[in-house]
Amino acid sequence: MTEIKEKTEYREDVLQYAVEHNMINLADVQEKIRMEKREEILRKHRWAISLGSDGRWMTYLPDPEHGRKMVKKATRKQVEDIVITYWRSELENPTLEEVFREWNDRRLELNKIAKATYTRNCEIFERFFGKEWKYKRIRSITPDEMADFQEEQIPKYQLSAKSFSNLKSLVRGFLKRAGRRKLINWSVERMFEEIDVSECDFKRTKKQDQIEVFTEEELPVILDYLVNHLDSLNIGILLMFLTGIRVGELVALKHSDFDGNTFQVQRTETRYSLEKGKCVYEVSDFPKTEAGIRTLVIPKDYSWITEKIRRMNPFGEYIFVTRNQKRVLAATVRKRLYRICDKLGFKRKSPHKIRKTYGSILLDHSIDQKLVTQLMGHTNIACTENFYHKDRKSTEQKFNIISGIPEFMAK
Repeated sequence: MTEIKEKTEYREDVLQYAVEHNMINLADVQEKIRMEKREEILRKHRWAISLGSDGRWMTYLPDPEHGRKMVKKATRKQVEDIVITYWRSELENPTLEEVFREWNDRRLELNKIAKATYTRNCEIFERFFGKEWKYKRIRSITPDEMADFQEEQIPKYQLSAKSFSNLKSLVRGFLKRAGRRKLINWSVERMFEEIDVSECDFKRTKKQDQIEVFTEEELPVILDYLVNHLDSLNIGILLMFLTGIRVGELVALKHSDFDGNTFQVQRTETRYSLEKGKCVYEVSDFPKTEAGIRTLVIPKDYSWITEKIRRMNPFGEYIFVTRNQKRVLAATVRKRLYRICDKLGFKRKSPHKIRKTYGSILLDHSIDQKLVTQLMGHTNIACTENFYHKDRKSTEQKFNIISGIPEFMAK
């Protein structure tokens, strides 16, 4: 750092000496810099500046409503001046959307977020800011306006506390970027402190536990069905019931992950969207969280499943593949599970409900908390207790239990 500072000071001294001794005309240098910046802006202008059939010079400028608008002037320089003025104002006062995209793009380029997170950020931004706010100029927005806007989204979209937290995280991110670029001169954190919301403002989505898990009556039925209708997809679903593995982790398993009755979870499927709504599915060499890198155990009575898995696509990269030898997607597993639920007369439940069932079983049997968090791939037991521990007893079972209590029996 000292060496760089010394070189910079030396160059400044040389420049000052040259100016003081009339070796360099400072006005000429400044004009040259101005012209170079002007030419740079014109090179980046996406539309040509051309002479129209009416003898007037023309080009286009962006327009939020119509995509572009025509500009016509008598001379080329007049058109260029308008183009320069427009793009300079864009650079010095970008729209909210431009600030967001710069922030989001940069985080992706620096590998701070996955492509799936990048896509999700775009979806959140478009949902809340997509109609009018994304065209607002960043310098015109006051902290009060931004705080009020976020508060208004709660009743407008009946947001849950989690959805509102996601919105705030996004806003905090791109506004901090705006602050670093000196595009705003107010405190982002102070703005968030001024947001006036309470717990009662949020939508509560309390679901019955029996909808969140496979009940004690449903579990043996679906396990029996899977064992008696074994194919690659049903083996995968069975493995989810036995180990609590996430569906994205399941479809990313390789034979090298297995060692007897245990296997390593070290990658997962991720999804992100391209333009025009097309989705791309990839396998990332790390699971959902750092705690997700873990070893799972197949129960002794189901050890036979490892031999079945060993024979599945033995020379391919992934274990679960289609007839065309393409990796099975998580969505395919989800559709199969729905079909099985329909066939058995169950309410449809997603693969994540299998995971909640597994977590509930572990906690119901008072398994050591540290082991539970390791098997679930969670960072702490609170996550498992709060979101995964569900009541698996049916109404009839509860009726029989309560009816069997001596104090509640008629004398």
